Amino acid sequence: MSNVTDKKEILLDTLVKEVGLLKKQVKNVIALTEEGNTVPFIARYRKELTGSLDEVQIRLILDKWEYARNLEARKEEVIRLIDEKGKLTDTLRTKIERAMKLQVVEDLYRPYKEKRRTKATVAKERGLEPLAEWMLTFPVTSIEEKATTFVSTEKEIHTIEEAIQGACDIIAEFISDDAAYRQWIRDTTQRKGMLASSEKDKEKDEKNVYEMYYSYEEPISKVVPHRVLAMNRGESESILRVQVVPPSEEAIGYLVRSVVGDKKSSVNTYIERTIEDAYKRLIQPSIERELRKELTEKAETQAIHIFAENLRNLLLQAPMKGKVVLGVDPAYRTGCKLSVVDETGKVLHIDVIYPHKPVAKVEQAKQKFLAILQQFNIEVVAIGNGTASRETEQFVVDMLKEVKRDIFYIIVNEAGASVYSASEVAREEFPEFQVEERSAVSIARRLQDPLAELVKIDPKSVGVGQYQHDVAQKQLNESLHFVVETVVNQVGVNVNTASVSLLQYVAGLSKTVATNIVKQREENGKFTTRLQLKKIPRLGAKTYEQCIGFLRVLDGDHMLDRTPIHPERYEDVKRILSFLQLKVEDIGTEKLKKELESVSLAEVAGELELGEPTLRDIVDALIQPERDLRDELQKPLLKKDVLQLEDLQRGMELEGTVRNVVDFGAFVDIGVKQDGLVHISKLSNKFVKHPLDVVSVGQIVKVWIDDVDVKKGRVALSMLPL
Repeated sequence: MSNVTDKKEILLDTLVKEVGLLKKQVKNVIALTEEGNTVPFIARYRKELTGSLDEVQIRLILDKWEYARNLEARKEEVIRLIDEKGKLTDTLRTKIERAMKLQVVEDLYRPYKEKRRTKATVAKERGLEPLAEWMLTFPVTSIEEKATTFVSTEKEIHTIEEAIQGACDIIAEFISDDAAYRQWIRDTTQRKGMLASSEKDKEKDEKNVYEMYYSYEEPISKVVPHRVLAMNRGESESILRVQVVPPSEEAIGYLVRSVVGDKKSSVNTYIERTIEDAYKRLIQPSIERELRKELTEKAETQAIHIFAENLRNLLLQAPMKGKVVLGVDPAYRTGCKLSVVDETGKVLHIDVIYPHKPVAKVEQAKQKFLAILQQFNIEVVAIGNGTASRETEQFVVDMLKEVKRDIFYIIVNEAGASVYSASEVAREEFPEFQVEERSAVSIARRLQDPLAELVKIDPKSVGVGQYQHDVAQKQLNESLHFVVETVVNQVGVNVNTASVSLLQYVAGLSKTVATNIVKQREENGKFTTRLQLKKIPRLGAKTYEQCIGFLRVLDGDHMLDRTPIHPERYEDVKRILSFLQLKVEDIGTEKLKKELESVSLAEVAGELELGEPTLRDIVDALIQPERDLRDELQKPLLKKDVLQLEDLQRGMELEGTVRNVVDFGAFVDIGVKQDGLVHISKLSNKFVKHPLDVVSVGQIVKVWIDDVDVKKGRVALSMLPL
């Protein structure tokens, strides 16, 4: 076995222990990725090789593998750099090779790293290193006598004190560079240190957002992520001063015990003073920076995780299929823009009404609105939750009461709609529409198919994040892109209706290829088979393999093209149907379902030499060929009447929709102007580690009014009966 293969196996073994999976699973995921396969494709169509790992597990393996390889590359570089200086020992090499974290490698490299000019480097240039080395032998003979020999006008060392101080500067840096000392102090500060904040300029905090942090202290080991990000933001806005308060006495005591050799030595007074200088000037500020960085990274990771989970649940909201929807983008002065959208999302009509001040053409607005309801047989009205939303809601409710048939309405979270409306995507889609008209269309379509509409918007703008502007943007973008890609591929895409925005998230497809698919569809009409996609420019064999299982031809020539079954398995489907004495026409029928329920899948898998996970997926698709996993989720909460903040009373029971989940609770839309907050302590009778364990975005929940502050427009809710 070559050295490279050896190292790869060691890295794999380490990774296997870290992720707690079988080596075969980890090895196959890495091999499949190196062959150019995408995460969604591996998760869906290579289950036998991965042991049915999902997208999140696969991504975790790949992220950890990348870290391990980067760590290995850095180890090799550090060993080379130290060796070039002639300072590499077998012991040091072993320590570097066994390091499991990048921080440890950097600590070990620190003493040998090229430094900018420091007090220590200046002292070394003046030839004081031998004096420093002599002091560290802890002699009992006179230090003054020894230091005299280093006084030199030529080297600009004019006094004994200057010689000793220079030697002490070298020792301070030596202590600071010791990896073991730094690790002990880092660990101890992490366990016993405090994160503290104080006011710097409260005049800048006009709304007292950071009031609780004007004089705040919390153990580093217990501080929660959202408080770290809040302090960081307050610091960046020059409102707060934030610092780590370390266990200094304990750290200095440890260094004295570790460094000082002979307690009777003549150099002890100098060494102890040097230790304090090394700690306060060099070690502690550096450790504080490291710990602040680590706390921030952990907080950012948590914030990104919450955002990703909220986004996933938002994208997976059940579509309202088969309804003609009237989208309303509310406004005062510029009027409420209206958009009628048919069952397929096609825009039938655009209009504007002025029911509010300052224009207030109320009668005209009423007549126009009622006429649209009747003319287009509107079934649901979708109202954006932006400016003038509640006044518009009252207007809509009054209008619906004048119609004899049942028409419901819903408040739609329009976060990001204005971003979409002004985007290039929207201009291409509706070049003749005004920005607000596009927004009305987007609001209506969000109800009909949240996923198809929301993918057109930058994920950061969909309104379900927490501190999204304060976290590492690259990591945030990668995480959110992964969530959108995962959801799109889990749901599947109708190749004959999907936009470029939606298609570009399909496994293997780039924006260019997605554009080519739409262009071909517009020029030559609908696709009738999956095979036709092979002719799309720049859609090669590998891309076809990756994407085709996630693309559906719902009204095409081939029944299997409507399903998530990959074309590479079509022959296997024929064998399965033949084994069950069924035909392609039986797909999706009760007859096929009953036949499959009467056989053992394990036996069929054995008989046909098929992997059981793959067979199970094929069977599910044969039973429900056009299944949409979102159809099994809670439907949006439709309303018929309006609720005012003043109507709320403590103990009142209501139903609401979870709009956002954060570290400290969940915001629920109960139909008044402001979303109410269910604090984490009011989510369940049981201990709740994180709100995401109990609620998710889009979920319909039963809540009770806990407290109402009409003046501040705040509502406190509880999911526990009062």
